[in-house]
Amino acid sequence: MENQKTEGQLLGEKLLLKRKNMGMKEDSEAVEQAAQAFCAPYKRFLDRCKTEREAVETIVEMAEKAGYKPFDPKASYQAGDKVYYNNRGKALILTAFGRHPLEKGVRIMASHIDSPRLDLKPSPLYEEAELAMFKTHYYGGIKKYQWSAIPLALHGVIVKKNGEKLSVAIGEEEPDPIFVVNDLLPHLAQEQMKRTLSQGIKGEELNVLVGCRPFKDDKASERVKLNIIRLLNEKYGIVEEDFLSAELTMVPAFKARDIGFDHSCIGAYGHDDRVCAYTSLMAALEAQTPAYTTLTVFADKEETGSDGNTGLHSHYLEFFIERLAKLEGLCGRDVLSNSTCLSADVNAAFDPTFGDTLEKRNCAYLNYGVVVTQYTGSGGKYGTSQASAEFMAQVRNWLDNAKVSWQTGELGKVDLGGGGTVAKYVAALDVDVVDVGVPVLSMHAPFEVVSKNDVYATYQAFKAYVEAE
Repeated sequence: MENQKTEGQLLGEKLLLKRKNMGMKEDSEAVEQAAQAFCAPYKRFLDRCKTEREAVETIVEMAEKAGYKPFDPKASYQAGDKVYYNNRGKALILTAFGRHPLEKGVRIMASHIDSPRLDLKPSPLYEEAELAMFKTHYYGGIKKYQWSAIPLALHGVIVKKNGEKLSVAIGEEEPDPIFVVNDLLPHLAQEQMKRTLSQGIKGEELNVLVGCRPFKDDKASERVKLNIIRLLNEKYGIVEEDFLSAELTMVPAFKARDIGFDHSCIGAYGHDDRVCAYTSLMAALEAQTPAYTTLTVFADKEETGSDGNTGLHSHYLEFFIERLAKLEGLCGRDVLSNSTCLSADVNAAFDPTFGDTLEKRNCAYLNYGVVVTQYTGSGGKYGTSQASAEFMAQVRNWLDNAKVSWQTGELGKVDLGGGGTVAKYVAALDVDVVDVGVPVLSMHAPFEVVSKNDVYATYQAFKAYVEAE
């Protein structure tokens, strides 16, 4: 009789909302083993994809192995066919044609593959006090002080005047040099320590040390700078002017690593938002012939407002769907009006060290599964789209029917937090959309943290969405 539940306990189980730590569920051991296996290749993906260009290149390679081919707007396609559209090497759309006609709409999973970083300025190389440095302009929302005194790698492309394109990745392999933004020693930092935290390192102080050895010629000027450009000319055949037609960026040289004695978390650069890119990608690649035509979108420029022709504030997704619609004699707007989207983006995880920044009843927790974020924006719900009650009910059914561990969350307290995703740009196309993704600790830092269980649950959520009838 002692183990018999009371009327109140039974009523509570029936009526009250209860979310449970994934490690406390009956199938926790099997899930944790599956999560460990799923996340091993994810870590390799992170190490290989530190820029949006590298992510597109890697995803195309993976997609082609799974049977995807370049999209041909003049071809005809059947259920089960798989195509991709590469937008300038910086954004990508994978399409798996489904059994239902396009007039019933498509299912979209939209993540972004850019992350905060330090971009080189158009004329970056200079010498001062016989040190060679790169000038940078930070990209996206960062705490600038976090980017000093850490190992950095140089990634990107250089396009010469003759059109030759050079890929650059220096600082990832053991023989490679790495780079660094210097900071001031505490003994001399009395004035610096009086600055506000946001100004501890100023934007124009994010200068990267790239060398200090002079060229052996007493008559030459700026001999350290000259020696650096000489080395670059020998390795890549470039001259200083070629920086003007380059996209080069400094990213953390860290490798993705397990965190914790229990190996339960992953620490890495770029979880935001490559964790959602990878989980949606794997769900897409495993789908054979989905009920609905599925578009898996990997967008650029989200961290700076989704502007530009590779960001989702542009029309490339809309134009692509118009091309798909034309294949069946339809208008793109009619396809879009019947479509749905999971905006695949991360949310903030509760951190007890900074617990006063989040409202505990309405925030995400590590190890509780994928986060469904009904709206983002900031105080007063500015700058957001909000998923309707009807679409939220549909999402609940997809996740619960597939037994996916999930939770809801807001991005910080009212009047304190807030942020944006691509959801509002997809919603502007007359599509039902909601944010779905992984809770993250230390978001936008050079080294972010996620739970492996949450990563796996997010993959399960996208898989349930793709496979739902």
